Amino acid sequence: MSVPISIQFPPVESDRLRALVDRFTTWAPSTYADGGFPEREMEELRRAGLLRITLPGEALDQERGHTAGVLRLLKEIGRGNLSVGRIYEGHLNALQLIKIYGTPEQRKRWYTDARAGHLFGVWNTQMADGVELHRKHDGGVRVAGSKSFCSGADRVTRPLITGVLRGDAPEDAGWQMAVLPLDEHRVKVDPTFWNPAGMRNSVSYKIDFSGIELGADDLLGGPEDYNRQPYLSGGAVRFAAVQLGGAAALLDATREYLRDLGRTEDPYQRTRVGQMAILVESGQLWLDRAGQLSDHSEDPAAVVHYANMVRTAIAGYCEQCLEMAQRSVGARGLLHPHPVARLHADLSMYLRQPAPDAALEAVGQYLLNGHGPAAH
Repeated sequence: MSVPISIQFPPVESDRLRALVDRFTTWAPSTYADGGFPEREMEELRRAGLLRITLPGEALDQERGHTAGVLRLLKEIGRGNLSVGRIYEGHLNALQLIKIYGTPEQRKRWYTDARAGHLFGVWNTQMADGVELHRKHDGGVRVAGSKSFCSGADRVTRPLITGVLRGDAPEDAGWQMAVLPLDEHRVKVDPTFWNPAGMRNSVSYKIDFSGIELGADDLLGGPEDYNRQPYLSGGAVRFAAVQLGGAAALLDATREYLRDLGRTEDPYQRTRVGQMAILVESGQLWLDRAGQLSDHSEDPAAVVHYANMVRTAIAGYCEQCLEMAQRSVGARGLLHPHPVARLHADLSMYLRQPAPDAALEAVGQYLLNGHGPAAH
């Protein structure tokens, strides 16, 4: 199908947002040194209205097709702090899933929570002791098991979790979503699980939800809805946007390092900085196009195909930026607390997303199955 190429962005790249991102950048060394949940940054997001910005009637109302603007916003938040960007992306992801699969009553309830400042997230990853949702006679479920990589940990008061639904009825089988009012329950949080090389402030702990009982109205959608396309794979463009923000921050930090040392006249340094700038801008063009396709395409397979290309391209751009930044700053610039050292650790870790090889293989499969190279 034909997809419009003109892009009009809502006013999210305002002076206020730039000031917010600058504060995140300024705070990043002390936040990183603390190692915990980024309290100040998340409170700033609340005060700025960014926890509700995709809700009906807001600047990036997801009912009105503002995906390109959302991706630009995520990139800017990631530019300020990648861990904050990771947590914030999970919040917007949860609200998107609620919009798609929630009943009118559920949307009203959870949107009200978001407007009140509750932080949402999506916790899908699990290990051998993963979550099971055992159906009760009243239609609710009893939760057993744990989730790993729970970004935001128990500061996320409305996590969307997934688990295997178990029940007597034939329809009680599959991967089921549920939204937990975590502030109303006690859970076992294991911070020792999270001892990462980077992204430490995402506090992606392991959490055991065993014993929690949820009502039927806490279940979101039906079994296997979480895995429906294009929403599952298409959503990869959001984390790619945050990653690109990290690459943009790395470019900023590298420039600052070279200026401080008076090395801006070096032709090799100029070449590397120029290459990094081209890579970041290329990633932005991919994101802009992905946003338009997501909002306007009627072909789910094309949306998934493009998202697979976007995440692959941006991951490659980020890897190249990491390599060039290392060459520019040398060992000295990779010593903490220099910003390049922190950004290098965080971005390297955040690039480790699920199934990168499968995403690229799917791009080739799509083309070999007779589809065009991209949406036109």
